[in-house]
Amino acid sequence: MNFEFQNPTRLIFGAGSLSRLGEVVSEYGQKALIVTGGGSIKRSGIFDRAVVSLKGAGIPFAQCAGVEPNPRISSVVRGAETVRTEGCDVIIALGGGSTIDAAKVIAAAVFYDGDPWDMIRHGDEKLYVPLKALPIIAVPTLAATGSEANSTAVISNEETLIKSSISNNCLYPRVAVVDPELTVSVPKDQTAYGVCDTIIHVTETYFNGIGGTPIQDRFAEGVILTAMEWGPKALADGTDIEARAQIQWAALVALNGWLQVGTDSSRPVHKIEHTLSAHHDVTHAAGLSAVNQSWMRFAAKTRPERFVQFAQRIFGLIPKSPDDMDCAMEGIDRFEEFMKSIGCPTSLSEIGIGDELFSRYADDILFLAKDRYGNLPGRPTMNRDDILELLRASL
Repeated sequence: MNFEFQNPTRLIFGAGSLSRLGEVVSEYGQKALIVTGGGSIKRSGIFDRAVVSLKGAGIPFAQCAGVEPNPRISSVVRGAETVRTEGCDVIIALGGGSTIDAAKVIAAAVFYDGDPWDMIRHGDEKLYVPLKALPIIAVPTLAATGSEANSTAVISNEETLIKSSISNNCLYPRVAVVDPELTVSVPKDQTAYGVCDTIIHVTETYFNGIGGTPIQDRFAEGVILTAMEWGPKALADGTDIEARAQIQWAALVALNGWLQVGTDSSRPVHKIEHTLSAHHDVTHAAGLSAVNQSWMRFAAKTRPERFVQFAQRIFGLIPKSPDDMDCAMEGIDRFEEFMKSIGCPTSLSEIGIGDELFSRYADDILFLAKDRYGNLPGRPTMNRDDILELLRASL
């Protein structure tokens, strides 16, 4: 392992933390842009509580509402224009991962005179890497993406049907105000999707890393087991603050860089899902769950010992050998059953995706994420035929 690690996001965690929002924002700016998603933030009263805290600290604000579940570049453009016209100098992302992602790119776009889409990786075209962004204060209202404590954002282009990412240190939120009480109003399906998203963030590293990272393995397994234990409790009783807090913490730890450090891992399932949701606007975690288990079965054929370890440590199975394929497959089967038990789809047909555009998906996936040999990075790498095989297996 050879690596550097730094996560500069200050974390304020715990029930009731939202009351400190005004105090925190006042340290970074004098007028805020509040970025929000759909109307649930206002219907639940979360927006009003945030405003009370801001007013208490004397912070005026403008709004950029209506950010989509798969945030669009047009919303980024709209938000950046509002920052300029209203004279905002700090961004508050109040919502789920999509809202936080949009806020990150808005914060950087205000310093760029060109098309903000230039910042998003899309094929071999020249990329503008932002080096400066307005301060971002992230207030997640969903336990899922962990975007409140990392430097990555994923954005969709509704015209080209491309969904891709941007990552740079200037996009780290300065502060994440993580209040599990804000997730109490999240409906069951979105709670389940958040649990799924959390786990697959972890398994992407766990199965695609270089190996020889035993501490990261144990960290990863701990997050998976925590999400699998406390996720169903949050689903059974949405007002269970302890359960909400545990899955919120698991989601943040899953993608704040700590589990990934030293692993040199890729995220093939995410790359595949990005293309699917770019075309169909499905919920990100639903798309992940629909293809993930098929990917696991594909990958286990070339690296069975990794999946045997997963089966043994997560489900308590006893393998006959380190590369016991039957044990590996049973572990995957049990994982799929868990996903079904919390209400996540495990096939493309369940989310309304057929095989009509499989060739287009394969081309788009490789256009966005190919390595120097033209394959999708991962362990194993995947060529175009492999991707098509995976998609067919996911139907």
